[in-house]
Amino acid sequence: MTEDAAQIPPPMNPASTPDDGQPQSYGQLPSRIRIGRTPLYVGLAVVGFVAVIILGPVFVAELSGNHGSFSLTGSMATARVTQTATALLDGRVLVVGGATGCATGVSCRSVASAEVYDPKTGKFSPTGSMAAARTWASATRLLDGRVLIAGGSDGSAYLTSAEIYDPKTGKFSPTGSMTTTRGVHSATLLADGRVLIAGSDDGSKVLDSAELYDPTTGTFSPTGSMTVARGSGTATLLSDGRVLIAGGHNGATVLSSAELYAPKTGKFSPTGSMTVARANHTATALSDGRVLIAAGDDATLNPVASAELYDPKTGTFSQTGAMADARVNHTATALSDGRVLIAAGYDGSAELASAEIYDPGTNMFSPTGSLVTARGVHTATLLPDGRVLLAGGFGGSEALASAELYQP
Repeated sequence: MTEDAAQIPPPMNPASTPDDGQPQSYGQLPSRIRIGRTPLYVGLAVVGFVAVIILGPVFVAELSGNHGSFSLTGSMATARVTQTATALLDGRVLVVGGATGCATGVSCRSVASAEVYDPKTGKFSPTGSMAAARTWASATRLLDGRVLIAGGSDGSAYLTSAEIYDPKTGKFSPTGSMTTTRGVHSATLLADGRVLIAGSDDGSKVLDSAELYDPTTGTFSPTGSMTVARGSGTATLLSDGRVLIAGGHNGATVLSSAELYAPKTGKFSPTGSMTVARANHTATALSDGRVLIAAGDDATLNPVASAELYDPKTGTFSQTGAMADARVNHTATALSDGRVLIAAGYDGSAELASAEIYDPGTNMFSPTGSLVTARGVHTATLLPDGRVLLAGGFGGSEALASAELYQP
């Protein structure tokens, strides 16, 4: 990675406010957005395509064995990147916060607004706003249907505060604050209804600490610490109730190590290491209990196409089929039939419109339809009817308001 590349500097921790007392603001459009020491790529997109005239699109679909396609749906009221998207119990999707702008000569700006997508109408509509603007926050749907929004950055500092969204009223309300500032952390709903918050990279340090949110009391409390500090890793709930924490970076090195959190003991313990050190990857629980780890940045901070599987029965990782495209800042969505949709992202030079399907039965990836718009750092949410909503993200020159639907 070139250090002279234009960047959006990460928001500063309150303890590292400049001497003049003014908070650090986001810079102008970068070729890569970085969080702390790990890059989140936002490059100039050069979107190309090859039209196969002789075979025709229908025959090409037959050859690929995949008939999935993307189509545009209603656009958001606000262009957003690094927002959250959460499936509500009634089938709608809550989109919260993120940063807007990010175009050439225009600074990114954290936002507090939220909107809801209704798959029945294909439209977004505004809902209540948060008390604080947030980007790089986490969003977790609780067992009662409410959504916990925690931490993130308001554009000048990382936050300890958290808020609860109630779909019945369409409003946010404050809840207890975290024990420390966090952004780019993981948030995992446990089987007992609590939420595990782990790690973080706030631009000045990477954390090994973790804490639990209890919705019955509305408070956060510390739990055991991870074996190593991690930012930009993944957290996946396993079928036995434990949580797999994999990869990320410790502030200096991209990690291959992984560990397990046991809610019964409140402790983390090491498990097998990944075959490739990676950060900014995706981790998806499969229907057979294994976890698919896909793409991300390797130890040289370059996107990779490799993937691997974690087997909780053996506590080991093993390589599986590789993707056609190396990518980071992509999304991975478990489909209703057990396959996984890997969509868009950044390949090291441009945002991607390509998408691939992973089949756990064959352990292979195969191409599917391409997105209408190349995008990275977007969201992808499974809808009740089996379609997937992809929204916002960075399109190569600015944050996007557009959204599209994937039909398997």
